[in-house]
Amino acid sequence: MTLHFYKYQGTGNDFVIMDNRDGRYDALTNQQVHDLCHRRFGIGADGLMLLNTQPGYDFGMKYYNADGNESSMCGNGGRCLTAFARKMGLTQEKLRFLAVDGPHEATMTGDSWVNLKMQDVDSVEHGPLYFYLNTGSPHFVKFVNDVQSLDVFTEGRQIRYNDRFAAEGTNVNFVQEQDKGIFVRTYERGVEDETYSCGTGVTAAALTAAGPETKEYRIPVQTLGGSLEVRFTKTGERTFKDIWLCGPATLVFEGDITIS
Repeated sequence: MTLHFYKYQGTGNDFVIMDNRDGRYDALTNQQVHDLCHRRFGIGADGLMLLNTQPGYDFGMKYYNADGNESSMCGNGGRCLTAFARKMGLTQEKLRFLAVDGPHEATMTGDSWVNLKMQDVDSVEHGPLYFYLNTGSPHFVKFVNDVQSLDVFTEGRQIRYNDRFAAEGTNVNFVQEQDKGIFVRTYERGVEDETYSCGTGVTAAALTAAGPETKEYRIPVQTLGGSLEVRFTKTGERTFKDIWLCGPATLVFEGDITIS
């Protein structure tokens, strides 16, 4: 079976993407997805996405983690899929699509800057040393003093596989406040390693970094793979709406690959 694929990245969070609007890739197995995402024996990616036909929307988003399993919402993936949809001829100023967590809308500024509207957040668990919330995917957020020296793989894995989260898993974000914005590093479930960036994680971190005032916020975010921005309105102590994840999404290359 020969597949035509595109490789996209958003601040270093990279994805294999295929145009599946005619259903030609519906039969992909979890093992095949895993093999395609393998960094030594495949194309190499943090995840794989299919651009699908979706009645009532401009397109549908189907997302798989690198382990081959379908997963929850991926923010950087949604931004990359929007850029891909535009390349595939969907030129509307505002694109509406359906993902696993519900409807989204997205716009583009220039050739590569994508603004993606995320779901509202109406609940944030606040413990003595952490926050826990769902921004389309579940995220554990911990603020630290020196995020760049942290062993994210070891500490993130310990939290992801602790008694509370082992069964379903969680993404784990370590956040350091800066003069302007925050620096975020993320251990992602399904990849089971640190990624260069995580869109839903960046969003979760930005929401928890907001001040006490109920107002509009615009928070710059630095990741290992580059810069993003999260815009939102804080409506209550732990409630947020009009959440936008904004940043670059670019084509790396395209090609064909034959799989068994």
